[in-house]
Amino acid sequence: MKVQGWLFILCGLFFAAIDILYWFWSKEPVGTTAMAISVGFALMIGYYLMYTARRIGDQPEDNKEGEISEGAGELGFFSPHSWWPLFVCMAVALTAFGFAVGWWLFLIGVAATIMTMIGFVFEYYRGNFSH
Repeated sequence: MKVQGWLFILCGLFFAAIDILYWFWSKEPVGTTAMAISVGFALMIGYYLMYTARRIGDQPEDNKEGEISEGAGELGFFSPHSWWPLFVCMAVALTAFGFAVGWWLFLIGVAATIMTMIGFVFEYYRGNFSH
């Protein structure tokens, strides 16, 4: 994780240098603000990755002489055929459309988004909390 953290920090520093050049060259506030937000996001992600790497210790990708096979193994559980991401995206699209059309459709979209996100999160729950 240290490699990824340093990559994001270096990207943030690069964005900061380009942002300063852009400001002096164009004097345009919207682009400068967008680049400043990019600097903040890159540094924030880099800091988080470095902080997490310090807490969990060295990973296989941090070993300069490591082999690819050292990182093999189970990475986690990924749902093979879940329909919930499609429904969440449709609900978010309805919310965005409602923001442009009217507040009543926006509120329906927010309710649909909340319900589909709950369904997505609790998709594999069993027992007392199953749905």
